[in-house]
Amino acid sequence: MSQLTQSELETLRKVIGEHGMIVNKLEAYAEQAQDPEFKSILQFDAQDARNAQQQLMSFLQ
Repeated sequence: MSQLTQSELETLRKVIGEHGMIVNKLEAYAEQAQDPEFKSILQFDAQDARNAQQQLMSFLQ
């Protein structure tokens, strides 16, 4: 695999950080949700964002 440019690396780090923020917000919303179905959706989406973040982090290795 080819090396990432500095610009690509900075963008990748930004996107990884944004996914982390999304995870935190979705988890916080899920904690406050009253509707069990909505809570489940938020938790699923938080896990999906976490998985995407981990996948993106593999590009930093």
